[in-house]
Amino acid sequence: MIYTIIVIAVLIALYLIITNRPVFGAEAKGKRLERMQQSKNYKDNQFQNLSYTPSLAEGYSMTKVIYDFFFKKKNPLIKPLKTIPSIHTNLKNLPKDQDVFIWMGHSSYYIQTDGVSFLVDPVLSSYGSPFKFFNKAFSGADIFKPEDIPIVDYLVITHDHYDHLDYPTVKAIKSKVKQVILPLGVGAHLERWGYKTEQLIEEDWGGEAVLKNNIKIIFTPARHFSGRKMKRNVTLWTSYVLETPTKKLFLGGDSGYDTHFKMIGDTYGPFDYAIIENGQYNKAWKYIHALPEDVIQASIDVKAKNIIPVHSSKFALALHAWNEPLERVTSLGKQKNLNILTPLIGQPVDLNKSDNQFKAWWEY
Repeated sequence: MIYTIIVIAVLIALYLIITNRPVFGAEAKGKRLERMQQSKNYKDNQFQNLSYTPSLAEGYSMTKVIYDFFFKKKNPLIKPLKTIPSIHTNLKNLPKDQDVFIWMGHSSYYIQTDGVSFLVDPVLSSYGSPFKFFNKAFSGADIFKPEDIPIVDYLVITHDHYDHLDYPTVKAIKSKVKQVILPLGVGAHLERWGYKTEQLIEEDWGGEAVLKNNIKIIFTPARHFSGRKMKRNVTLWTSYVLETPTKKLFLGGDSGYDTHFKMIGDTYGPFDYAIIENGQYNKAWKYIHALPEDVIQASIDVKAKNIIPVHSSKFALALHAWNEPLERVTSLGKQKNLNILTPLIGQPVDLNKSDNQFKAWWEY
């Protein structure tokens, strides 16, 4: 009995030591926690989705999902067989009057529009996890580094998962970031990492902020979850509507399909561009990560004129082939006559052009 107690005590101590490292961030407290508790989306000490959202779809068990991930025979193309093609655009040399979108792999991207710059969910270290040996980036998909980032008006974070909120990157670019836009609770992590409270624009779904040059950002729902430790949903996750004097963009964030897409489209659409997560999916977790067919319907729901799929081509976080998300979403998009844009990592998308076209670069 005494040995069992000792083993348990050692394991607890190890957990506390490991999770106290800066990469794991901080828990909300004080006035921040009070704001969270006042949210209509906060219940039973955690944030809730608009619809009931189980961790796994019907017919799946956590045991089977874990077994398949670690022991099931892997797709031979779960990782690319050769270097991902990419273009290392110099972000610092972009003319300030150029309206441009640049994908940086996975869900990281840079937007410059109406004279204002936005850096969204930058993961520019070589791994998408709290540990350097896990979730390594594909060769060619890791060409952008923190030192490549120019002065940024707004760092935008959708939620606090490691493949979206990367401690090494966010820490390294701190001196280049003027303000940070992020959902309720996530600010606690950044304050621990040296960001000032007055830099943070931290809101609930439905919150709005007026930014530079008459740009407005609106915090809109997503169907997902959060957490950097064992506790789930202790911070909020979000999508965003970005309204500028010249265009409307929808920044989807991680999300399973739900009615919120149509609500956003009806309320704020149509959108000139929708950047929607498409990749690292599995039927087992379809409620929190959209399948390609769901991405198509979500794009229709938000009334997107142009769709840019992200959340692929850098990390193997699911069991599908690395290039399957782009293959499927473009094929399905053609059937619906949707304009799906698939730039290379680092290839600029001119946000003022109506005829952007890109090659199927992922095909072998």
